[in-house]
Amino acid sequence: MNRNLLAAAVAASVTAAAPSLAVASTNISAGVWASYRYVTDSDFAAPAFNSDLDEETGGDIGRESLILYGDHTQEDGPWRLSAEVRFGPGSFSDPDNNSTGSFTAVHKLWAGRSIGENWDMKIGKSEVPFGWKTVNFWPGDLLLGGYGDQMDVGAKFTGDVGGWDLAAAYYHQDDWGETSTDTIDDNGHWGSSTTYRKIQTGVADASYTFGSDGGSSAFGLSAQAGKLQDLTDHANACTTSCTDLDDGSHNALALYYEGAYGPFTAKAEAMQVNRDVPNVANDIENTRYALQGGYSVGNWFMFLDATAANTDTDGNQADTVYAFSPGVTYDYGPGWIYLEYLKSDGDIDANGDIYEADFDAMYVTMDYYF
Repeated sequence: MNRNLLAAAVAASVTAAAPSLAVASTNISAGVWASYRYVTDSDFAAPAFNSDLDEETGGDIGRESLILYGDHTQEDGPWRLSAEVRFGPGSFSDPDNNSTGSFTAVHKLWAGRSIGENWDMKIGKSEVPFGWKTVNFWPGDLLLGGYGDQMDVGAKFTGDVGGWDLAAAYYHQDDWGETSTDTIDDNGHWGSSTTYRKIQTGVADASYTFGSDGGSSAFGLSAQAGKLQDLTDHANACTTSCTDLDDGSHNALALYYEGAYGPFTAKAEAMQVNRDVPNVANDIENTRYALQGGYSVGNWFMFLDATAANTDTDGNQADTVYAFSPGVTYDYGPGWIYLEYLKSDGDIDANGDIYEADFDAMYVTMDYYF
């Protein structure tokens, strides 16, 4: 799920100054969202994904969330702060695998500093600079799972030099605490609190933009590599020695394109994924592909997210799988209304590999910011 649309969610602002502090501005705002879901076809029996149940009930309304935003900027200094805290089942957080054990989650929390005119630093939980993100709300990252809308904890540097947009980051872990694997928004693709999690990961991204305001094309390359921490015996780990832990590793590479031409937008991406998952016999290897097209007219935006993935993991017999999400959004003023459909014959599991399963559903979502 992409959050670029939420950049406009800024409401009340208060300007404050203290004798011992630089003059600063503070912006406080909030938002709410909820969605209607109707599952039309599913290989899953759980009530939340059961098509027979939705045929009987007509779907459900849920995934509600309250979101608090806070931003602080020094008006005569280089520092600023940005935070986002979510509450409720629609927070895109997993109580079994996050740091709070509830649907409350700190989605974003970083302190930033400008460095000269072209560079910026963020310390805390920030967006991982890797490829691009899908634009839909509820269907999520589709087959980019694990490498789309990701927020990890560490330090990130971004800048632009002569048409190049550059980013380099070190993420010490994917969430707060000792065992959380909650990357928010797209969870479930980096182990669990009882298996493994992503730590000590370096990320680099570089893209170059051609064109002007009337039409532009950007071509980029992203890479990441790091460690996978074994959590299977975390409670007793290292009581005498850490040498018995079966830590693993991961790396991924993505080539991508992003274009904007008047009311039209277009994106494409190809990705190679490799993981040596703790306590898993065979290394995970797969290739992902993604396309996105969009068209804006007035307050309307129409889009299609399309993804495909195939596996090269020894022992995994899954065929190439596909996931599509067409949709339309409407900006009604204080928020957006989203009408989206998800059609898929496979997904990405907790180890980052592919499995086959049909799941189709319609989502209608409304949010409001104040």
